[in-house]
Amino acid sequence: MTTRDLPPFRADHVGSLLRPAKLLAARADHAAGRISDEDLRGAEDEAIREVVAMQAEVGLRSATDGEFRRSSWHMDFIYRLGGIGRSDESIKVRFENADGVIEFTTAALHVDSPVRLTETIFADDFTFLRSVAGDAVTPKLTIPSPSMVHYRGGPAALDPAVYPDEEQFWTDLSAAYAHQVAAVAELGCRYLQLDDTSLAYLNDPDQRAQLAARGDDAEHQHLRYIRQINAALAGRPEGLRVTTHMCRGNFKSSWAAAGGYDFVAEALFSELAVDGFFLEYDDPRSGSFAPLRFVPPGKQVVLGLITTKSGRLENKDDIKRRIDEAAEYVPLEQLCLSPQCGFSSTVDGNVLSYDEQVAKLALIVEIAEEVWG
Repeated sequence: MTTRDLPPFRADHVGSLLRPAKLLAARADHAAGRISDEDLRGAEDEAIREVVAMQAEVGLRSATDGEFRRSSWHMDFIYRLGGIGRSDESIKVRFENADGVIEFTTAALHVDSPVRLTETIFADDFTFLRSVAGDAVTPKLTIPSPSMVHYRGGPAALDPAVYPDEEQFWTDLSAAYAHQVAAVAELGCRYLQLDDTSLAYLNDPDQRAQLAARGDDAEHQHLRYIRQINAALAGRPEGLRVTTHMCRGNFKSSWAAAGGYDFVAEALFSELAVDGFFLEYDDPRSGSFAPLRFVPPGKQVVLGLITTKSGRLENKDDIKRRIDEAAEYVPLEQLCLSPQCGFSSTVDGNVLSYDEQVAKLALIVEIAEEVWG
């Protein structure tokens, strides 16, 4: 088996996919008490079977369940960690798009007992995905990185009676993640992705200013995050490929941060113990390819050149030129292609149609075949 038989693949995608109308209707019926948990699970199963088949049909070598059982790409996981619960407070996240500003309000989190893994999170979900994927595609599990637990609330989210010393929180958090990594590998997972907006947000001076205002060491926070992710992965089983995805926000075709990867690049690419980096590069807000000069041999860079924020289909030659530009900083053999983010990071989804989503995935496969063979 060559490294190109291993994920990330030349043509790949981030994870979340647009929820079908039937599934959204089933979720609404379940919330209103009109259908049972079992009925909702059945609707999810049907939708996942169909979306896995779609991914195989367009020629992708990996498949996710579209995150169809989640409302949010990260909080559905984080709230299932032992010791972490919903706070009475709420958090407002400011997103921007071409038409202006929108705000997303969500519950905050609070750490009120030692962080631990009390169950293998998404175990049943991955087991079903693996059974549906069969031998046609490699099933990929996506989970938020450890950084996201801290970035959402910061030190203020920690009960001082539980964690008078923040170092113990970090130790417990990485240990919980290490147990999760081992457990999903035991279930047969060979492709795990840690989604991490924080490492991209930290490139934005405005984001760092917000963190400094709440008492964080914003200038060095990325170094802490890298150490903790590495601690979580230190004992990962042989044969498990791990990637991380970094973008600047993705909610209803809107974004939350801007700036190239320059601020975190040297430490990130040279020190983070993953096999590949999914990077957002679909517009000028993402900066230049120059930070890729820090990517060492043996690491794959998945260029997110296809936007999920609109249905407009990219020009194939334009994308190839962008790949050539990136190859000036990191060898072509270390590059892959994907969308810049998921199509539906929350249940709401981005502003494009199912057919436009499929066309973008098919374009990625087509370009990858022409560039890499």
